Amino acid sequence: MTLEPAELERYARHIVLRDVGGPGQQKLKAARVLVIGAGGLGAPVLQYLAAAGVGTLGIVDDDTVSLSNLQRQVIHDTDALGEPKVASAASAIARLNPHVRVEPHATRFSAENALSLVSRYDLVIDGSDNFATRYLASDACFFARKPLVTGAVGQFDGSLTLLKPYETGANGKPNPTYRCLFPQRPPEGLLPTCAEAGVLGALTGVVGSLQAMEALKEIAGFGEGLVGRLLLFDARTMKMETIRYAWSPKNPLSGDAPKSFADLAEG
Repeated sequence: MTLEPAELERYARHIVLRDVGGPGQQKLKAARVLVIGAGGLGAPVLQYLAAAGVGTLGIVDDDTVSLSNLQRQVIHDTDALGEPKVASAASAIARLNPHVRVEPHATRFSAENALSLVSRYDLVIDGSDNFATRYLASDACFFARKPLVTGAVGQFDGSLTLLKPYETGANGKPNPTYRCLFPQRPPEGLLPTCAEAGVLGALTGVVGSLQAMEALKEIAGFGEGLVGRLLLFDARTMKMETIRYAWSPKNPLSGDAPKSFADLAEG
């Protein structure tokens, strides 16, 4: 996939990077990435992927822009209040980079559409705000054999990892799944929502930008990905660390007793 003269100038600072260069930028242009959620995490993800020249961005979100979103969901603005988030985000991306194609999916990511949606893209980024969607996204990406960058934020802390459980690691064992990292979904209502607990606005920018970075590395093919490593960020102390996690034979995706997507969705 060739780059137009305007794109060569736009992405000049990428092209001079040895690890990216022209071939890496062409990979970015050819890539199709699905972003689940156009909120706190999805906003910086979409902005940085669009600025980087990812050719096609799918956005799935069924919400509209509200005033309380604007403290952290920086892809939207006051004039977008009441608009579907996918439409607001698409407009912002068009202003940022006309070379990027946006595919809006104004619907909720659900068991009924998850496999169909993720199968259309090369890589998926989960910026959702609840465990049900995170488990659903990770399960769908496993069965569709798509890499998934998943992240989460609390009040002052965040985390992210890269999931490629359909591949085998250097140790000969399958790469870990999301269910290896978090075997049990927390009961509904156990953890407070963002509206109840609050979240520092800039925190979503930090974690979302890290998700975008991980996606760009995966697409362009450089660096060491976060497969089997969970990156943790603490905004209070400005400390960052990674912890390792491994494949568990008890996980219901690639373990000793694997289940179907339908069975997992029902559970």
